[in-house]
Amino acid sequence: MSGDRAAPSSQQAAAPTIFGINASVAVTLVLISPIIFTLVLDPDSFNLSWNEGRGGFIFAMAFIAAELVGVRQPVSNKKFLVVAGLAAITIGYFAALPYGLDDSIHEAGIAYKVSLINSWDWMWDFVVMALFVGASLAVLFGKRWYKIAPAGAIYLAGSAVILSLDAFFPYDTLGPLQVIVPVYLQIDQAVIRFIDTNIMDIGKGVVATAHDNLLVLNGLHGPFALKVFWPSAGVHSMIIYTLVMLAFLLKMEIPLKRKLIYFAIGTFGTVAVNIVRIISLTMYALIVTVNPKEWEAFHSVAGEIMFLPWLGIYLGIVMYTEGRRMRRMQQASSTTTPPASP
Repeated sequence: MSGDRAAPSSQQAAAPTIFGINASVAVTLVLISPIIFTLVLDPDSFNLSWNEGRGGFIFAMAFIAAELVGVRQPVSNKKFLVVAGLAAITIGYFAALPYGLDDSIHEAGIAYKVSLINSWDWMWDFVVMALFVGASLAVLFGKRWYKIAPAGAIYLAGSAVILSLDAFFPYDTLGPLQVIVPVYLQIDQAVIRFIDTNIMDIGKGVVATAHDNLLVLNGLHGPFALKVFWPSAGVHSMIIYTLVMLAFLLKMEIPLKRKLIYFAIGTFGTVAVNIVRIISLTMYALIVTVNPKEWEAFHSVAGEIMFLPWLGIYLGIVMYTEGRRMRRMQQASSTTTPPASP
């Protein structure tokens, strides 16, 4: 009959709400509220360098929003209010930092004889945010929160771990993480010499010589020497990639073989990004400047500018590829299903 209307499907059903607001949007906003507060309170602290500020919060916020916005997961008003209370406590931590809390953290680091005190100071911001996001997701979604939105919490926790390693084991004191550095520098030396010989003149005589973790350059503006330690070689980005990628693969309902393939491709991609980063830093010294301050300004942002967009793009490709594959499988299944008998 023309007056009859089909009942709406589950996909067409209204999205769950919290106090009249779309639940996924409300949850996302409350989880990123401490980051937004800190960004307004102290925007200068959002330096892109991984161990010199809160720039990592921006990427954590992006991960949280990417995983939660659009999720049709009902959340009770009571649970939301609990998380709002946790957000208020977290905001209180950041609000208290300029009023003596940061001095207390700094003095505690000195008392514990921390090697790199700045990494110690920033570490606690990431510890607090990781605890807040992880606890909030557990309150909102229960024990299976890691199947819904793990990336933000894991990225924050991973950043805290990396900062703790940098604080207590700086430079080359953590031997196992330093192993890859000579390999990267040998590749860098080969590429730079190839460019100088076959593509363009970028220096005088032997333009690059690598030995162990030392790289000596002789560029257009004079000599320049680099002593490379594991954080500058991108080891921290490999650790972050591993944690975040495992979190994404854990929540994806795909065969183990496909998970291993995606992880392997991403690992090679991250290694390639790290090598490109080292080559770009070398080229900067060879053809742009040998001024230490100017070079350090580029060095402090080069890693995150390359690695984090790569990670986001690769995760997006994986999700898009698997989404298309699932839709094709569903269409094939629907076309092969025999019609019901009358």
